[in-house]
Amino acid sequence: MKQHFWHIIALSIILVLSNVTSAAQSDTATVHPVKVSLITFYPGNEVFEVFGHSEILLSDSTGDYFINYGVFDFNSPGFVTRYIMGETDYLCAIMPPNMDGGIKEGRKRVKQDLNLTPEQAKKVWDILVWNVQPANRVYRYRHFSDNCSTRPRDVIETALGHELDYNQCNYIVGKTLRQVMSHYTRNYPWEQFGIDLALGAVCDTIIDARTHTFVPLFLMHALDSATVVSNGKTEPLVSNSTVITPGNDNGIVASPTPWYLTPMFFALLLFTITIVITLHDWRKSSPSNRERTKVVKSINKGISRWYDTILFTIAGLAGCLIFFIEFISTHEAVMPNYNILWLHPLLLLLAILPWIKKASQLLKWCHFVNLALIATMAVVWLSGLQAPNAAFIPIIAALAIRSLLNVIKLR
Repeated sequence: MKQHFWHIIALSIILVLSNVTSAAQSDTATVHPVKVSLITFYPGNEVFEVFGHSEILLSDSTGDYFINYGVFDFNSPGFVTRYIMGETDYLCAIMPPNMDGGIKEGRKRVKQDLNLTPEQAKKVWDILVWNVQPANRVYRYRHFSDNCSTRPRDVIETALGHELDYNQCNYIVGKTLRQVMSHYTRNYPWEQFGIDLALGAVCDTIIDARTHTFVPLFLMHALDSATVVSNGKTEPLVSNSTVITPGNDNGIVASPTPWYLTPMFFALLLFTITIVITLHDWRKSSPSNRERTKVVKSINKGISRWYDTILFTIAGLAGCLIFFIEFISTHEAVMPNYNILWLHPLLLLLAILPWIKKASQLLKWCHFVNLALIATMAVVWLSGLQAPNAAFIPIIAALAIRSLLNVIKLR
């Protein structure tokens, strides 16, 4: 998709100006005959494909038009900066099938023909023609509430004149946003780690059926169970469902990450190193050691001091990122994020103060505050306010152990 970005936009404009717009501006007394279908792509192997993808297919006498709300230009100036700020813009464009990067070998695609009246189908057509116009095609992407799946859903509901009843769909129901995302990122532990780090407690409440439709596969299953009233009779919304590209029901997701490359492995490695260094420090400062006084005076020297500096610098920088995402960026579902209790900018003080003379008392109180915040985080987890990633636990334990040791030794 990225390679053909400008080709897609140019072709989209040409098609709009030629066939689509001319048809849409035809005599309003005549309902333009059009068939509306939802195309669902199962998960792919790119990071932006793990949740799947949805498109609307419009078919009439002039041809087939795949309307795609998931077009973006990764190489546009400032894309990464805008993504971090939560200001990512996506486009609505007409996607030629032979240029659609989502069609890959083994990636399943399903077409659902919608049972709409001619007037309803014409309304879908008019909405999408308006949406692909250069002045209207850009929208602010939101992962849960405004994406390539929720946009087609909204178009269909607008054409019907009411919201659909999604409660009959039994595909991934009664879950939280975090649980749904964990399902789709199960083979991508680093992505899951980042999601659990950045997204807050809002993701740990049970979501309703309609909110589930931010996932294309849920929207597909929801439409399968939806009904409409036509000529006084209740009929299925989907008149026909066809697998147009065969593939695995799990998509073409990556193979599971080897255990030695997962966040948990590195978290346990960090915890093990922390235990080894802490036990070494503890033995040196034991009461039976005649050099206790000298050791206490040199607590913050050598390997121990360097280790604390590296550990709390990394944690403090991660805390700066969490602080930025929660309080400055415009991403949704990031506030409140209780991870700020154990990852916060003040941890940088624990990296700096050991190198400042006569700062031992301030350092001790900073470590004490850090322990109190970590204990509060544990209460949050136990209360169910926000669920942790399993790899967080060894990391937090390492931070707590180093703070506890410093509090004891700096008495």
